[in-house]
Amino acid sequence: MTDGDGFVLVDHPRPGVALVTLNRPERMNSMAFDVMVPLKSALDSITYDNDVRVVVLTGAGAGFSSGADHKSAGSVPHVGGLTRPAFGLRSMEVLDDVILALRRLHQPVIAAVNGAAIGGGLCLALAADIRVASVDAYFRAAGINNGLTASELGLSYLLPRAIGSSRAFEIMLTGRDVDAEEAERIGLVSRRVPAQDLLPTCYDMAARMAAYSRPGIELTKRTLWSGLDAGSLESHMQAEGLGQLYVRLLTHNFEEAVAARKEKRAPRFTDDV
Repeated sequence: MTDGDGFVLVDHPRPGVALVTLNRPERMNSMAFDVMVPLKSALDSITYDNDVRVVVLTGAGAGFSSGADHKSAGSVPHVGGLTRPAFGLRSMEVLDDVILALRRLHQPVIAAVNGAAIGGGLCLALAADIRVASVDAYFRAAGINNGLTASELGLSYLLPRAIGSSRAFEIMLTGRDVDAEEAERIGLVSRRVPAQDLLPTCYDMAARMAAYSRPGIELTKRTLWSGLDAGSLESHMQAEGLGQLYVRLLTHNFEEAVAARKEKRAPRFTDDV
């Protein structure tokens, strides 16, 4: 089943899984506003679709996303009558909102990086919770190559947290490509797989997550992200503890897990008492 049309497609290849595909392969799924606006709309719908437990984000064709489109940028909504500076601010806000929407999504997001993830495309991948790369994937912080800054759409925040500051500084300041093998080695992606195995690997990962508690998965995503911003270990441990108590006291999930292990079967978490 496929929802949407044009530049963003939403499929449901397995129960509980939404596959979101950037569908402009002739432009390497560049981040034109004609792509990003419907992507944001799709994410806004998916976050409240309670049949969707995990989201897989990928690109059609040979690329994941090549970042800014310098030839066909598309139309920015709601900018009539604005001056050039105000237009620029609104334009960046549209793109920023996509990155933030991925982070705020109730469901975990797996980026299935099938090819080039360049500039803003690298930011899209980093905004996902998990990244899996095909052997054909490569990554580039392209702003510096274009005579601009390499920092955009949260890249200077997200990349150091993903791979460490020294590696992030070197990659962003040199503008060099990082291939899939290196990306796996430095932790930019969790694994690399043959191209034909990319989506099946992501679907299997999604199925494993979908079998767990819905609030358990959602709160784990939240606390992992908030941990990156935590002011201290102690304050973060308190937030973690409250989340753990929330699920422990308001559901019978723990008792079900104990019973399932005793009976040598898969647990069936109902997230209820």
